Amino acid sequence: MTKVAYYPGCALEGSGGPYDRSTRALVKSLGLEMADLEDFTCCGAMEVKNIDPMLQTYLSARNLAIAREKMGVDAVMAPCNGCYRNLKQAEYETAHSAQTLATVQKLAAESHSPVYQGDVRTLHLLEWLMEELGPDGIRQRVKRSLNGIKVANYYGCMYTRPRHIFPEKDKGPGSESTYRPHFMDDLLAAAGAVNVDFPLKTACCGGAHTLSDADTSTQLVLQVLQAAEDNGAEVIATECPTCHSGLEMHQIRAETEFGITTSVKVLYFTQLLGLAMGLAPRALGIHENVSDAFGLLHERAIL
Repeated sequence: MTKVAYYPGCALEGSGGPYDRSTRALVKSLGLEMADLEDFTCCGAMEVKNIDPMLQTYLSARNLAIAREKMGVDAVMAPCNGCYRNLKQAEYETAHSAQTLATVQKLAAESHSPVYQGDVRTLHLLEWLMEELGPDGIRQRVKRSLNGIKVANYYGCMYTRPRHIFPEKDKGPGSESTYRPHFMDDLLAAAGAVNVDFPLKTACCGGAHTLSDADTSTQLVLQVLQAAEDNGAEVIATECPTCHSGLEMHQIRAETEFGITTSVKVLYFTQLLGLAMGLAPRALGIHENVSDAFGLLHERAIL
């Protein structure tokens, strides 16, 4: 199996703590091998590119270089969509522009950092699980079925965009789709969930607007929540800490500011898979979620 360097980024060490805990617990239970990326830095998030896009590319490339030069690993696994997208962007830009690669290497040399050689690939957690185990591997390891709980799988916008930086996708059967992503659907179905038809699985949650225009973010999240409920979902499964936090917080804000209530619960897909693997809710950080799903999980005999 592929050993990966685990890149939690900034969010999973903060507001996305439950995602980090459930990722670590799930990976261990599945017998997969990952090691924390040493001495990592921010990937540049969304803000740095507004100051200097090259700095963002360098920061992401530096993290990729650490995996190879310090750890001897040629794959970095990033569960956060923002980190995943930025690392993939750095991969693409350095592979398609000799000038960009030369600039990144020059900055690394001047700062005495590992030098990126273009020989490390980035994987999202969903991709890694599909590569190593796939639905059949998950199905064989299920200890406690998800009992047909109805799930709307929400991928957010950065998992598939911009499409050109994901050359491994849209390659037909077995590959992920940037138009209708399905890896999370496939894995959760193998664990006993029922995926509902959910048209907004790649819609934006408005995460970038939260501080500057909270009302816009709330309206975007409300569209996602209502679409999930309208299609019969009991749970929205997430695979991005920014999306997850946005759904939780703006679900509350929609009720308090606009008087619009939705009842669908929000859980990380790693928490749902972890439950199917027989892990305890506390080990998966479910008690730390803002969205309280315990009543539903007990009702559906998943706990």
